[in-house]
Amino acid sequence: MSLPITCHNDQFGTLGQIDPSHLAEIAQQGYKSIINNRPDGEGGPDQPKNADIQAEAEKLGLNYAYLPVVPSAMTVEQVREMARLLQSMPGPVLAFCRSGARSTNLYQLALQVK
Repeated sequence: MSLPITCHNDQFGTLGQIDPSHLAEIAQQGYKSIINNRPDGEGGPDQPKNADIQAEAEKLGLNYAYLPVVPSAMTVEQVREMARLLQSMPGPVLAFCRSGARSTNLYQLALQVK
């Protein structure tokens, strides 16, 4: 089954929580970089750990960044960092969080950073 990636444009997509086994399909779909916006442990002990996802991403040759954001406490610094990552990481970029909404909101705000 194909992952339900929301393609915002040809250089950026979002997705809900992934686990390391999803990364091969993500790479196969052409994504070059991954941004994790979900803090470790937010979903309890069953949530895949950032370090495990990062290790698999790097093994597959994907660029990876961990930018954990609490939905109700997003900061200007986090928005600026998202903008920096979007400008510096090879595209297309896929960002993920619990449902994809937080990554989408962060993306929309990052587009406004000059």
